Amino acid sequence: MAQFVNAKDDLVKEAIDGLLACSGGALTRLDGYPHIKVVYRSDWDRSKVALISGGGSGHEPAHAGFVGPGMLTAAVCGEVFASPSVEAVLAGILAVTGDAGCLLIVKNYTGDRLNFGLAAERARALGRKVEMVVVDDDVALPDLPQPRGVAGTLFVHKIAGALAENGASLDEVTETAKRIIKNVASIGKSLDTCTVPGSPKEDRIPIGKAELGLGIHGEPGVEQVDFAGASEAMEIVLDKLRPHMNEGPCVALVNNLGSTTPLEMSVLCHALAGVGVASHVIGPAPMMTSLDMHGFSVSVLPATEDDLTALAAPVPMPAWPGLAKVTTIPVAPLPDGLTPIEPIPSPSPKTRAVIEEVADLLIAAEAQLNELDAKSGDGDTGSTLATAARSLKSSLDKLPLADLTQLFPALGNELSQTMGGSSGVILAIYFNAAGDACAGGAPVEKALKEGLKRVSEVGGANVGDRTMIDALSPALDAIGGGLAAAAAAARTGANSTASIHKAKAGRAAYVPSENLKGHNDPGAEAVALLFEGLAKAMED
Repeated sequence: MAQFVNAKDDLVKEAIDGLLACSGGALTRLDGYPHIKVVYRSDWDRSKVALISGGGSGHEPAHAGFVGPGMLTAAVCGEVFASPSVEAVLAGILAVTGDAGCLLIVKNYTGDRLNFGLAAERARALGRKVEMVVVDDDVALPDLPQPRGVAGTLFVHKIAGALAENGASLDEVTETAKRIIKNVASIGKSLDTCTVPGSPKEDRIPIGKAELGLGIHGEPGVEQVDFAGASEAMEIVLDKLRPHMNEGPCVALVNNLGSTTPLEMSVLCHALAGVGVASHVIGPAPMMTSLDMHGFSVSVLPATEDDLTALAAPVPMPAWPGLAKVTTIPVAPLPDGLTPIEPIPSPSPKTRAVIEEVADLLIAAEAQLNELDAKSGDGDTGSTLATAARSLKSSLDKLPLADLTQLFPALGNELSQTMGGSSGVILAIYFNAAGDACAGGAPVEKALKEGLKRVSEVGGANVGDRTMIDALSPALDAIGGGLAAAAAAARTGANSTASIHKAKAGRAAYVPSENLKGHNDPGAEAVALLFEGLAKAMED
């Protein structure tokens, strides 16, 4: 897989220097490349307890992204997923440790424990006060004698960092760190593995499955489970964490493992908030990632008031998202003038049947239109139309079906609210204009043409511009000869768009002509399918 890297051997060095170059001078590194990669606070004066963490790279923004006032004093970085050397850790300790001493915060991996542990011994032999704590928050494998250290480590960074920043002693900072480690629990879940630069991607998680409890270095999880959406994914994770929660404040740290989109992360937070297990949340954000892993982790900490104060203390590092309360969703009424005027419902079995037929046609064509739109757009035309069609069917009892002068604008209002993108606006303009024409005494055929005329005026599209108008305009011109004639004209118009290689309106106007050749415009195709379906229904 192509990645935005240069030479593999320079990846971590260049990433660290990129971080430093954009830190505004807040961060400094030791002159020890390539073997010693230590990032520390430029403003550090050794008067307080120093906090050092680190480990393999690939977990960004951890660890260097959390170096700054109120969190880490220094981060010791190894190569991707590889522990830094004893010499590197020792260099970090010697660079930042003063009379107040130093606390090493280490994740529970063999390489990290050994290298940080030996470096601590050597630093003590040189007269430095050094303590070390080991974070083992992963609860994926409950019987494992040495649980892994994962994103719960960030609780230790922040709470211990706040204490150290306020001048606490090394003993106080160490004891608090140990208490947090004892109480924090974490577990992750992913739909895919990570891609290690320079190595082939491991493809072990099949489509339709998610892996529960996998490690931040891509280690296999405890089990693969069926994937049925965000809510169930979050519920499975929380089931593993519930034994580690108790009454009182509980903070959930919602961590993006790398490539999960912000949209997905917000949906996962919605699932978390709906369960009501957390009083506070940190995130969602990428904090301790696993390169490009498409997954998330949740860490929970039953917190004291002092813990909440420490977690809420502001820090200048942009990687730290801060602490927020989980609240009920505040909802305010629409401003005056935006609440739609509800029409008076009226029945018409014939009109209802036509609308239901149209809606069913669009729902049935969802996948076909999405596939067509993917060739010239973002692949959502079918979904947009089908979503609006489903909503319209559910609203039929509220519509004035017996009065077209009221029905047309009611349809416009309905579609403007339920159909995303520009399509809903276009159809709202179309049906409102048709309603105006009907109210002025125009017959239905003329009213529909008036709607099309208004759309062209406002939207700027005409026949030949590769839009739905290429099918709709000829269909309305031919509709006086019956639905079969209109369907034939719409089909001819839709097919003509396959030979229009440069769109002049709509999203396809931004698409290279090579993508358009030989493919009908999805909007025009939708119109053609609609008229063909109506014609067939009338024939049957």
